Amino acid sequence: MSGFQAWLRQLQFDGVWQTVLLVLASLLCITFHELCHGLVAFWLGDRTAKDQGRLTLNPLRHVDLSGLIMMALFRFGWAKPVPVNMRNFRNPKAGMALTALAGPAANVLLALAALAAYFGIWTLSGRSTAAIWSVLMLFFNYVAVISTGLAVFNLFPIPPLDGSKVLFALLPDRAYVYLMRYERYGMFLLMALLMLGVIDRPLSVMRDGLLHALIAVASLPFR
Repeated sequence: MSGFQAWLRQLQFDGVWQTVLLVLASLLCITFHELCHGLVAFWLGDRTAKDQGRLTLNPLRHVDLSGLIMMALFRFGWAKPVPVNMRNFRNPKAGMALTALAGPAANVLLALAALAAYFGIWTLSGRSTAAIWSVLMLFFNYVAVISTGLAVFNLFPIPPLDGSKVLFALLPDRAYVYLMRYERYGMFLLMALLMLGVIDRPLSVMRDGLLHALIAVASLPFR
């Protein structure tokens, strides 16, 4: 019995709980991002995401395992792309750009809401050190950081990230069609840049700058 108790004491339960919260926060950020892509596409006339069951808060419909691991480890990652048929839009290029922007915009709003919840809990708890308050505040902190990182990462103009679809929409039709044809090869370039650490610094600077701006806004009602 004493050996069992010693084994229990060796386990780092704080680390386990942090990992669980980190994964839950990542799932929330991914799911909200992809759901908003599908919703905007649906509002603009494309039912593809709806017909394939992607207009849901079920994270299993959206998660890409490798992207989830990247997000949990590095705060930057991706999910399974929501299927979009741009031919269903009245204006295909503009519709595609708006659909692409919906994901990062949703993550910015989610991060702002998470920070407001963080400061609200901090205020209501009277700065208590009770475990439940600490867990909730840590969760919303993770949501804010991950959601901000996801927004910034997806705005990079590298296919197949959302920023590339916005950039391509500004190009002439012939160039747009040409670049979209080779979009799938952009993932290899993206992975190479991530593995070489070329964009790590710009991503971190942009994420931290956006996060600090959102903190300033979210904390205003609680000052």
